[in-house]
Amino acid sequence: MASIAVVAHAASDVRVEEVPDPTPAADEAVVAVAYGGICGSDLHYWQHGAAGESILREPMVLGHEVSGVVAVAAADGSGPAAGTPVTVHPATPDSYLGSAARLPHQDGAFATSVALPTRMLRALPDGLDLRTAALAEPAAVAWHGVGQAGDVRGLRALVIGSGPIGALAVAVLRHHGAAEVVASDLHELPMRIAREVGADRTIDARDAEALAAVEADVVVESSGTLPGLHAAIRAARRGGTVVMLGLQRSGEVAVPIATAITRELHLVGSFRFVDEIDDVVAALADGSLAVDPVVTHVLDAVDALDALEVARDASVSSKVLLRFAAADTAADDPRG
Repeated sequence: MASIAVVAHAASDVRVEEVPDPTPAADEAVVAVAYGGICGSDLHYWQHGAAGESILREPMVLGHEVSGVVAVAAADGSGPAAGTPVTVHPATPDSYLGSAARLPHQDGAFATSVALPTRMLRALPDGLDLRTAALAEPAAVAWHGVGQAGDVRGLRALVIGSGPIGALAVAVLRHHGAAEVVASDLHELPMRIAREVGADRTIDARDAEALAAVEADVVVESSGTLPGLHAAIRAARRGGTVVMLGLQRSGEVAVPIATAITRELHLVGSFRFVDEIDDVVAALADGSLAVDPVVTHVLDAVDALDALEVARDASVSSKVLLRFAAADTAADDPRG
């Protein structure tokens, strides 16, 4: 089978293309990609030709949520040996895999095989399958976000927006010992998934009174919408914490700041993660972090355009994975 990659050229122009095999540097290993999770940024590059202020100016391979198997170990002897299953920490010194923040762009890892610096690779413990390991990166984003609220043990938490990151935030809150976890969304399927990964109850996001009545110690705003941020501020108890995990649009955003002031709320941002992926991998391996329900669809990489269509419909899916040649099909979700 020829090597393929999922390449964004412009808004509404993503192509599955044949690409040459990678030529690794001395400190890079060649990874045969197994699974790649479609992120909101991938959707933005596809739909708008930009993710926030990162604008496509040249073709770019998408993808930064990936797992796979080391096909060729690094020539300098660093990193895992050939045959080692791995997940990827996608941060580079200047950017992120699959990012148009700089020119030339940083290609991502939605490809049959990619050359990656060994510092990005995390060997999988026994018992952690490649499909689950593809969720390590988004779970680390959620782990970092929850960490921004401090110790949540024994607290009541509310998650606004139960898409992939929101559902993972629910799972992390449960893992970290929150006494009660409430989740909200506009659609039933994401709310059902939130319940499956640990939410005690769910609330329709249109029910402003019910959300405000939660009076949560910690609110994780993961929808990235202005109504979601308004709801988060109003749902926090006096002295509570609001974690702004969902990325709001660029520029000025109007929020009920007077409410935050008079109720002495702590508003804190959260962006990506640092090294939390190592804790996430350990928690996924020992089963203490429940994430399986978050994946709703698994499609072959050659059908990437169909997968993007599915991923953008929040009412019918949560996390959509692309399956590459190295995938262990025995671990696939039957709904894929």
